Amino acid sequence: MVSDAADTKGISSTLSVSRGLLYVSFAAIAWGTGGAVAAVLYRSGLGPIAVSFWRFFIGMLVLAIVALIMSSKEKRSAMRDFIRARWARVIIIGMGFAIYQTAYFAAVQYSGLAVATIVTLGLGPILMAIGSYLTMGERIGWSGALIIAFAILGLALLTGGGDVGSNSLLGLAFASLSSVCYVSVTLITRAMGRRDRTDQFNVTFFGIIVGTVCLLPFALLEGLLPLSGNFLHSLVLLSYLGLVPTAVAYILFNTGLSSIRATTASVIVLVEPVTAAAIAVLFLGEKLTLIAMFGVIILMASVVVLALSERHSSVIVAKQNR
Repeated sequence: MVSDAADTKGISSTLSVSRGLLYVSFAAIAWGTGGAVAAVLYRSGLGPIAVSFWRFFIGMLVLAIVALIMSSKEKRSAMRDFIRARWARVIIIGMGFAIYQTAYFAAVQYSGLAVATIVTLGLGPILMAIGSYLTMGERIGWSGALIIAFAILGLALLTGGGDVGSNSLLGLAFASLSSVCYVSVTLITRAMGRRDRTDQFNVTFFGIIVGTVCLLPFALLEGLLPLSGNFLHSLVLLSYLGLVPTAVAYILFNTGLSSIRATTASVIVLVEPVTAAAIAVLFLGEKLTLIAMFGVIILMASVVVLALSERHSSVIVAKQNR
C-alpha cells in the first residue's frame, strides 16, 4: 500500500522521470502480490495476524540492514532527532500500519483476494479526498463529489456481485477498516511532510518497528508457526512477503516519488488491485460476475479521474504561484 506523504517533495534532478515511473510501477506490482502470498500462507495454518507480524518483522530486518549500509554520522543524528521530536506520531503511525495491514489480510481471508484488494484500495482515494477536506480544508468541489458518488456506485456493484463467500460482510468490514486506517496514517504522514519534509525512510522504518512490537503478542496468541504443509515453503513465502512487497517496494516507491508527483504515483498504483485481481482469478480460482466486473470498471475509472483532476488542479496552482 502507498502513502501520499511525499506530496510536497520537489522534483529531483538525480533520478530520471522514466526511472521514477519504473520504480513506482514495480512497487505497485509487488504490493499486488502481497495478498496472494497471504492467501497461500493461510493454507499452512497461519492466520492474518501472524502473516502480518512476519511481514513486518522480516521487513524491519531488511530495512535495518539498509540503514546500517547507508549509515553515517549525519544520518544517525537525523534518526535520533526524528525519534525525539516525533515519537508520539511514530507510535500512532506504527499502530496504524499494524491495523490496516492485518485488517487487509483478514479481508483477503474472508472475502477473497480480488474483492478485498479492490475494496480496500478503491475506498482509499475516496476517503482521502473526504479526509483532506475535513482536516486540511482541501476543496472537493461538485465534480469531485460526483466522482466520489460514482466510485461508491461502483463499490456497491462490486460488493453485490462478487463471489465473496458466506463471510463476505465480515471481509468487507475488515477491508473498510483497513482503508480507514491507511487513510488516517497517510493524512498524518502527509501533514508531517508538509511541515518539515520528513524523511520517509525514517517514517517507514520506525513505523514498521512499532507495528512489529504491537503485533507480537497477538501473533503469539494466534500462533506464529505454520501448522501444516511444507515449513520451508512457508518460510520462503514469508521471506518474499517481508523482502519484496514490504522493504524493497517501500524503498523503491519513496525513491520514485523524488522524480514524479505523488498524484501521478497514485494513478500508477492502480496497477496493484489489477495485479491482485488477475492473480486471484487466474491462479486462486476466485470469480467475479459481470456485475462485479462492471463495478470494478466504474470504481477504478472514478479513482483515475479523481487522481488526474487533483494533478490538474495542482498544476494550475503551481502556475498561479509563479
